[in-house]
Amino acid sequence: MNQPHPLLGTLTAKEFLDQYWQQKPLLIRQAIQDFQPFVSAEELAGMSCEEGIESRLILENGPRGPWQCDSGPFTEEDYQALPKSHWTLLVQAADLWLPEAAELLQEFDFLPQWRRDDLMISYATDGGSVGPHYDQYDVFLLQAEGQRHWQVGQWCNELSELLPDGDLRILKNFEAQQDWVLAPGDMLYLPPQLAHFGRAIDNCMTYSIGFRAPSKQQLLERLVDNLTPHLNEDDRFSDAKRPVASQQGLIDQTALTSLKDLLTNTLNDDAVLGELLGTLTTEAKYEELSRQHEFDLEPQDLVIYLEQDLQANPNRRFAYQRLENTIQMFVDGECYTRPRRELARIELICNQKVYAAQTIQQLELSDSGLEFIKELIEYGDLIPLDDTEYD
Repeated sequence: MNQPHPLLGTLTAKEFLDQYWQQKPLLIRQAIQDFQPFVSAEELAGMSCEEGIESRLILENGPRGPWQCDSGPFTEEDYQALPKSHWTLLVQAADLWLPEAAELLQEFDFLPQWRRDDLMISYATDGGSVGPHYDQYDVFLLQAEGQRHWQVGQWCNELSELLPDGDLRILKNFEAQQDWVLAPGDMLYLPPQLAHFGRAIDNCMTYSIGFRAPSKQQLLERLVDNLTPHLNEDDRFSDAKRPVASQQGLIDQTALTSLKDLLTNTLNDDAVLGELLGTLTTEAKYEELSRQHEFDLEPQDLVIYLEQDLQANPNRRFAYQRLENTIQMFVDGECYTRPRRELARIELICNQKVYAAQTIQQLELSDSGLEFIKELIEYGDLIPLDDTEYD
């Protein structure tokens, strides 16, 4: 715990979280020494031509105007029509398609896995950029190939002016305050809402590791969905001991205090809030990749399954919370409530990616526990170690 984290230079994980996380940028020289990209520019372009892989091409000076953004899938003709410089290809969620990208995400183990969103790969020709902008989430920018010049600017919010009529959210005013040139293996951490502007020096490739940050709107919408089945007609506004109304139309402070108490008491439940966070942050990034029942497993086949090493499906997200008498486990937005005695099993599944057969066999599995493991296998959440879900 007191040793520097492999990705954070001379900083321990605690020092980084205390001093930088969501507070200020950090440049880490040679976060990964001798780093080699997972794919070439040609292979990345090939990925952008496939259905189901989210991709974008950004031209600083396109036929439709500045900062033109087009969405894939693209064709060979699209690439042949591009200028020689000042364009960028973005391929989102590369960790869903490249096992090496998913493995790199696991290196950020000082943050819970349900906070990680995806790994985006950016290939830019000389001068290529996506313009000065800010993000609503934390991001680590790992230089994979070539060099990129980064400038960091002012803090932004919803009042920050954007260029009108553009395809992208480009800041109208950018006030550079720090700048660096990143080489392969260097990494820049940026907190949310901090303006930044990167330009490729010759051709380059950058990996962006982004983190999930649900908006207040998303949280409230999901909260209503989660709470509604548990509410009843007896949960009503009340204002006992209120003073005599001095003005017939006034909503007074007594009423507001009563309303706050009603809503606060509804929210003052860690189980409810944990379920809210667990279901929302473990959802699949793309609906078409959501978990589905894949096959039926006979009881005798389950025994055979549990005699081999298993792994978590790389396309799944797991999380859990401990309650007083139960445990809730979250898989791709689904919530399972399990007895407290299964804590060791739930921790194994959610905290690790590979499960040795011997370790699984040492867990005491009741009939209910076996049925639960069987369901996770049938839904493709747990797969044999030598299988792959990267198609």
